[in-house]
Amino acid sequence: MKKRIIALTLLFVLLSTAMLFAGGSKEEPIYILYTNDIHCGYNKNITFPAVAEYKQSLEAESPYVTLIDNGDAIQGETVGTVSRGEYLIEMMNAAGYDFGIFGNHEFDYGMDRLAELIELADFQYLNATITYSGAGTNLLANTKPYEIVEYGSTKVAFIGVATHETLVKSTPKYFMEDGEFVYDFATGEGLYELVQSYVDEVRKKGADYVVILSHLGIEEGSEPDRSVDLIAHLTDVDVLLDGHSHSVVEAQFVKDAEGKPVLYSQTGTKLANLGQLTIYPKSHKIMTEFVHPTEEDADVAAVVAAIDAEYLEEVMKVVAKSEITLSIKDPVSGARVVRNREAAIGDLCADAYRAVTGAEIAFVNGGGIRADLKAGDITLDSIIKIHPYGNMLCMCEATGQEIVDALEWASRNTLAKQNDGGNASGENGGFLQVSGLKYTIDTRVNSTCIKDADGLFAGVAGARRVKDVMVGSEETGWEPIDLNKTYTLACHNYLLQDMGDGFTMFADNNYLIDNAMLDNQVLITYITDYLNGEIKAADYGAVKGRITVK
Repeated sequence: MKKRIIALTLLFVLLSTAMLFAGGSKEEPIYILYTNDIHCGYNKNITFPAVAEYKQSLEAESPYVTLIDNGDAIQGETVGTVSRGEYLIEMMNAAGYDFGIFGNHEFDYGMDRLAELIELADFQYLNATITYSGAGTNLLANTKPYEIVEYGSTKVAFIGVATHETLVKSTPKYFMEDGEFVYDFATGEGLYELVQSYVDEVRKKGADYVVILSHLGIEEGSEPDRSVDLIAHLTDVDVLLDGHSHSVVEAQFVKDAEGKPVLYSQTGTKLANLGQLTIYPKSHKIMTEFVHPTEEDADVAAVVAAIDAEYLEEVMKVVAKSEITLSIKDPVSGARVVRNREAAIGDLCADAYRAVTGAEIAFVNGGGIRADLKAGDITLDSIIKIHPYGNMLCMCEATGQEIVDALEWASRNTLAKQNDGGNASGENGGFLQVSGLKYTIDTRVNSTCIKDADGLFAGVAGARRVKDVMVGSEETGWEPIDLNKTYTLACHNYLLQDMGDGFTMFADNNYLIDNAMLDNQVLITYITDYLNGEIKAADYGAVKGRITVK
């Protein structure tokens, strides 16, 4: 009888334990996978098929799995340029993304195209900080400021935040109607207040956790709109998952306005890491970590393979040859000096614009020269990697004063020191590589350029650091620029018409060539038609001495 009582007691304990777990006492974690700044790098590190397979493996453990992207996914390499972002959206759909936000480069194909891509996306774009005030059509109407997801009895709110820097790091004209900005990107105190209002709103709706999805970054130059600035002005936020600065931060706590810790993470770029935020609702534990899955989902791999086959054949055709390698980097330090010094590849690209148009002067922004050109065969792919944005050739009339203002603005960050042994010093995506010009940047003179509220050029208030500006060429000779004379200036629509990198001085000028040819086609045409299909060391083996920095 005693043994029977003991056996019954043990059975009761086992049944009670089983019922306890069946009743939901066992903790089921919430998994939130995150990426940022993929920049079309879908086949360099972690792959989309691997992301999909890993997501599915978590779904076998817990029903609560979400995959999000923090911007700059659809631009950066040939696959993005050729499809104007569509191939990346197709791959992200296949991988099972649930949410995305806008990086500045989501806008690089124009607002009309972005609206089409939003429609093509099976995932929801979140946008809490871009507002529309125009009289036309709001092309971001199919976005939401936030989404509250219910994971069983736990509610997690996701709020999407975009960077105000998009106005100068994409194409300002895209955000205008009749010359006026109609898409407003919240900044500074306005950003803090707007995001806090949404935090308060989702909390009132019962959100147990608040996760900010942002494309703000942590670079000093982005202050006061860095993610850390935002956190410091918010309350009641649990996590901020970030992008934009390509920083690799697996887990870090940043204090909010009340001194409470907010968990912060950013995965780098090109799918170098896959972030995983895990929330344990019952123990109230949250953590972020990086994972590196390698097993791939066969169905998603088939989607990627089909996309590769669609565009690779055309872009891999050989179109020319080069005797030399032309690099955007310093050969010794590896620093990206195309953004702070004259570079031979910059001379080549600027010469292409001047030759194809017949202009007296040509510009190319250093930030628009994105890759090296290797010695040997030159393919369309290698040219597109140099100019991946799909900007269009333009030529306008510009006064000497406008040209020297542009040089002053472009040189505002330049330092006497080229690099710190690894990184370029004082780099600026708007640094100008030139043709038909030569000039000196005197770094002993502090920049007196004035910015407007949107970070665009508004004038020069004092002494100038750009000196001895000369017009001409190495072949014909040089003469001082005439500030009152009108010159023909070639570049692309991003800089000349659309005020990219903050250049406002040419937007209203008279255009002689208006959006005539893709930027990479300009370079191909120059190499094939003007250089007879071969870049020679005698022509571009060294810089031509057009920009002197002292």
